[in-house]
Amino acid sequence: MIAVILSGGLGTRISNETINKPKPLVLLNKKPIISYIISHYRNNSINQFCIAGGYKYKSLNSYFRNLKDKNIFFDNSKKKSFDENIYKKFLESTNKKKYFLKVVDTGLKTLTGGRVAKLRVVLEKYEYFFLTYGDGLSNINILKSLNEFKKNNSITQVTAVKSPPRFGEIIFNNKNYLVKSFEEKPHQDSSWINGGFFVVNNEILKYVKKSDNFEKDTLPRLVKKKKLAYYKHHGYWQCMDTPRDKIKLEKDLRSGKIKF
Repeated sequence: MIAVILSGGLGTRISNETINKPKPLVLLNKKPIISYIISHYRNNSINQFCIAGGYKYKSLNSYFRNLKDKNIFFDNSKKKSFDENIYKKFLESTNKKKYFLKVVDTGLKTLTGGRVAKLRVVLEKYEYFFLTYGDGLSNINILKSLNEFKKNNSITQVTAVKSPPRFGEIIFNNKNYLVKSFEEKPHQDSSWINGGFFVVNNEILKYVKKSDNFEKDTLPRLVKKKKLAYYKHHGYWQCMDTPRDKIKLEKDLRSGKIKF
């Protein structure tokens, strides 16, 4: 399976950091946040990655191209599909720590759903794929979430986490594990919100449009079709929206509250 990391946003709420770099390359204790995200998936046996870049895409590409890691098979081609020669070498390698990674330029102004739609040529090859944002850390059990998803007749599964009411609110239908309502950034208080870390069936490609905001357009569309499931995560989760969030993440990593 493959993990897609949405990494194209401007990161305006942490602009003191993102003026010179894309948000996923913001350092947490001298290491980019995207490296922690990739490590978490690799620790859950996922070793194929597609980074959906946009803002300062070239910086992301340059970071991985110059990464001194003998385990990485980096696809530096500019096309959205994989370089078949590099991908073949990756598949044939006996290196148990190997992982394949490609950064795709999905456009500066493209919204989150549109970035997924633009990766069709890659994602249609996988029955399932993981999807997350390039600015949040969690200790979610990735493989357990996948197993739960396979039990439901759904197209997408969103990870629900507890947090203050500044994110998309999720209301559950507890009878069939489907999402009853999804509202991005509601005004009223909420307890369970969109924590990212999605599991997705490639049928999503029938529903997502290049003009879509994944949270405001695609997910509500799936709710109407009764095709959006949820997975409750009670463990650690923290996004990096503001400088204050960054400080908290660094403190949690140093203290061992979350480990990679």
